[in-house]
Amino acid sequence: MSDIRVKICGLTRAGDVATVVEAGAAYAGFVFFAKSPRHVSVEHARDLAVLAPPGLAKVALVVNADNDALDAITGGVPLDMLQLHGSESPARVSEIRARYGLPVMKAVGVAEENDLEKIAVYAQVADQILIDAKPPKDADLPGGNGLAFDWRLIAGKRWARPWMLAGGLTPETVGLATRMTGAQQLDVSSGVEAAPGQKDPARIAAFVTAARDAQLVPKL
Repeated sequence: MSDIRVKICGLTRAGDVATVVEAGAAYAGFVFFAKSPRHVSVEHARDLAVLAPPGLAKVALVVNADNDALDAITGGVPLDMLQLHGSESPARVSEIRARYGLPVMKAVGVAEENDLEKIAVYAQVADQILIDAKPPKDADLPGGNGLAFDWRLIAGKRWARPWMLAGGLTPETVGLATRMTGAQQLDVSSGVEAAPGQKDPARIAAFVTAARDAQLVPKL
């Protein structure tokens, strides 16, 4: 049985990094999207990233970022992965992967079965896939909205690349989501916050514990 790997996204404070490390998460995410309450500048992200110990993967979340923005982010912050959370085409994913030499995770929004076709397409060009709830049409944010999708849509499914489950996960629901989908990687942001952009250490610890405990229970 492989270990569950958890990504805590949207870190904004030095204490968040320490909390993520203490909880045993595998990934720390920094959001570079001005509309998000979790947005950080390149300078602030660098200050946070240098606090991360070896072994904690540092991920930059961007939304339809152009090369100038990506140049600034990758040049200013020590990163291990880029997460593309916009409407980036497969060709753009390939271009970014080649240009920056970093693993790329592409987010794919899911609301119905037809949306699953995109996962297979992006699995051909990205290093990992983030399967998230598709945001409402009028949403300001492409993710971090606290919305879940019907996990039965991906139950038992496998793809050509490692994938991560996101979308409305909380310490209370992550166990069920893990057992229903078989996910080995889980992403959370708003589900472990006391307020938008303010991570709650107790909820982060509870989330990681619940995710790991789910492996001890038979899949549904």
